[in-house]
Amino acid sequence: MMTDPVADMLTRIRNAIRVERPQVEVPSSRLKRALADVLKREGYIWDWEEVPGSPRGVLQIHLKYGPNGEQVIRHIRRVSKPGRRVYRKADELKPVLNGLGISVVSTSRGVVSDREARQRNVGGEVLCEIW
Repeated sequence: MMTDPVADMLTRIRNAIRVERPQVEVPSSRLKRALADVLKREGYIWDWEEVPGSPRGVLQIHLKYGPNGEQVIRHIRRVSKPGRRVYRKADELKPVLNGLGISVVSTSRGVVSDREARQRNVGGEVLCEIW
């Protein structure tokens, strides 16, 4: 039994980037698909696809690297944890590293980046920060 599947996904991405793997596989769920979609829209990964499986599908995330092999994702950090949930209003969502990074926020209108949440004027649970 896994208590925090989002932290597991972020750890798998972090470990795959450190060894420069082209892709990583994580067990699929609706929240993880939405998180991968935000990472794709913001340019941190190339693409993602869902591979159906017998007990549960697998999410294949194609990681992105620079032209000389440098990492696009330098840090990825879980903010809201099962023991301590972190919620922010739209006006409390500040840019990460003065706009160089993003926060991923789970709102009532879906999982979005902090930029999109400020534009839509919605707050929610801050899932993670990426830069």
